[in-house]
Amino acid sequence: MLKLTTLSLAAVLAISTAAHASGEPIEAIAPAKVKDAGLAELGKKLYFDTRLSKSGFISCNSCHNLSLGGTDNLKTSIGHNWNQGPINAPTVLNSSMNLAQFWDGRAKDLQAQAGGPIANPGEMGFTHELAVEVLQSIPGYVTQFKKVFGSEKVTIEEVTKAIAAFEETLVTPNSRFDKWLKGDKKALTANEKAGYTLFKDSGCVSCHNGAAVGGNSYQKMGVVEAYKATSPAEGRVAVTKDEADRFNFKVPTLRNVELTYPYFHDGEAATLTQAVETMGRIQLGKQFTADENAKIVAFLKTLTGDQPNFKLPILPPSSDATPRPKPFEK
Repeated sequence: MLKLTTLSLAAVLAISTAAHASGEPIEAIAPAKVKDAGLAELGKKLYFDTRLSKSGFISCNSCHNLSLGGTDNLKTSIGHNWNQGPINAPTVLNSSMNLAQFWDGRAKDLQAQAGGPIANPGEMGFTHELAVEVLQSIPGYVTQFKKVFGSEKVTIEEVTKAIAAFEETLVTPNSRFDKWLKGDKKALTANEKAGYTLFKDSGCVSCHNGAAVGGNSYQKMGVVEAYKATSPAEGRVAVTKDEADRFNFKVPTLRNVELTYPYFHDGEAATLTQAVETMGRIQLGKQFTADENAKIVAFLKTLTGDQPNFKLPILPPSSDATPRPKPFEK
């Protein structure tokens, strides 16, 4: 939520495109189109496989739990050896719609993002070389990699490509708000529609727009009033080294936001009510009344769409040659 005068060119263009396409600054989400079913199925297995971590206990799903809105509902995630992460885990749901990945946008796409946690000593605590060694030692994986990629030689590029292909399927269409956008005027209550009007008229759509209701621009956290963060994260400046990008973060998607608490890059807002109050104050210079806040929250809850629903993958068993996990080794 930012005043229009603070918008980047990318955000302005995103609003213009969305409004032109649907008559509203938010567009309905289309169901995922699976490009390669075999690749996505392999990626699903890798997404849930804890053997890609040093401890044998952490998987992609640990921090981006598909039963919890694609996140972990913690202020900051728990990594290898009970390490406290420095930043809140963003939802993986609809992440393919983001202009880049991570809060600071350091990964250009889902494939670039997928390799990060595996080799991060504070997250999965492994290395890409060891991850490949583990997968190469599992006959079931070797067979599936050969079927998908045409070779028995496993590479980290193939691993991350498969995980990204699975994550691209994790979209959440058919929210009540989407049904309203498509013409079902009974899909929202009067209170929820009033909340949407407030959301637009207050300027929240300046940054939270498009199909993902966010994720398509970087904006400064604390425009009207400085935000006192509890996280050491510096925002885009860590990537660009441009001081003008300090505390500029990727605008989070508001899709399924009812499920993805706590909020902000430091997880400091425990509830939607608190998040709306803070955003109104520091981004818009607006003090929402309790009634206004409740109406906006009611609208935000209509953005919850169909959650991923599939049979859990059965992972191939390790072989005698598979390196064993080291859960208590630092």
